[in-house]
Amino acid sequence: MGRVTERRKVIRIRDGAASTRPDTLVAEEPLEIRLNGKPLAITMRTPGDDFALAAGFLVSEGVLATASDLRNIVYCAGATADGSNTYNVVDVTTAPGVTVPDITLERNVYTTSSCGLCGKASLDAVRTTTRHPIADTPPLRVTPELLARLPDRLRAAQRVFDRTGGLHAAALFDEHGGLLDVREDVGRHNAVDKLVGRALQSGDLPLSRTVLMVSGRASFELAQKAVMAGIPVLAAVSAPSSLAVDLAAETGMTLVGFLRGSSMNVYAGEERIALRAAAVRA
Repeated sequence: MGRVTERRKVIRIRDGAASTRPDTLVAEEPLEIRLNGKPLAITMRTPGDDFALAAGFLVSEGVLATASDLRNIVYCAGATADGSNTYNVVDVTTAPGVTVPDITLERNVYTTSSCGLCGKASLDAVRTTTRHPIADTPPLRVTPELLARLPDRLRAAQRVFDRTGGLHAAALFDEHGGLLDVREDVGRHNAVDKLVGRALQSGDLPLSRTVLMVSGRASFELAQKAVMAGIPVLAAVSAPSSLAVDLAAETGMTLVGFLRGSSMNVYAGEERIALRAAAVRA
């Protein structure tokens, strides 16, 4: 749709000298997600992969688990007073028999590009709704050397970031470090939803032999989205939150933070990290 970036005039100051020039900014627009015709959530996102974003969001909400749960996703025409289509409203129709949440005024949620879904912090909710418990059999094993290569591979795949400097990214890698998919968005949680949604549409859930690499920090919500998709390893370039570590430990997911160069911290699931015996010190 050509709406991923926008141009704006800026005053550029360098060494005290000012000049006027155009600058490329990442686009941010609201997306309303409707479920079977009823408003469910609004998220601030970078336009693009909207259907995948909606599908991934509903995976994290426990509504969708397989491609057969999804009947279709469409943009809603007449989304504005004059009847024009803004491409900012999508309606997800589930297949017959799929259980949907009780949509009330209290249930409707608003997400932001910075923190994602506000107020969602229940470990019990994740445990009871996931249909893809982490079950990598035989156990997935990755080396620190493989993990150390992932941030650079993620960065190299960020095409829009090079033009704007304002996007987060999430990438899926296989157990050998091969890049499977990468998505960018102004919100890191949206980037993950786009990955998971594309996997659902392709019939690839659960993602039981993959590593999810995210730019920025590992929040509870990102850990939750990984767990709901059956991803066994989540790695981030920055710190995890305490609740993300708790969730990883309780669900059996490996959580790696501060992945920078050859250094990293393993907060949970260390059994999947193939360490040399002499390298582990108390």
